[in-house]
Amino acid sequence: MKTLAATVIFLVILFMLSNLSIAIADQEKWTGVDESVVQKIAKEHGREAHTPLINTDQGDLLLFVFLIAGTIGGFTAGYYWRILMIERSPKGKKEKKQSKVDMVLM
Repeated sequence: MKTLAATVIFLVILFMLSNLSIAIADQEKWTGVDESVVQKIAKEHGREAHTPLINTDQGDLLLFVFLIAGTIGGFTAGYYWRILMIERSPKGKKEKKQSKVDMVLM
């Protein structure tokens, strides 16, 4: 049992070291799709890249935008939790009750 645990730990460490060497490798040769495909085709058709209106690459602006969106989504889901998870919509509930009453009367 000890040899199995030692083997597993050794393989995990070896895997982590191999991934670390890949992460440290030269990043310049791996370009993204935007740089390698989209910009190349845009230059062929005479369109150059321009700066965005709201530059989210600087600082934590993109993180802040996701934080605000998550907060708004969380408050909305919390406010409508009973309707989302427990109850049906009020309109559907009324129609269901009316149909039961109609069935009893017939």
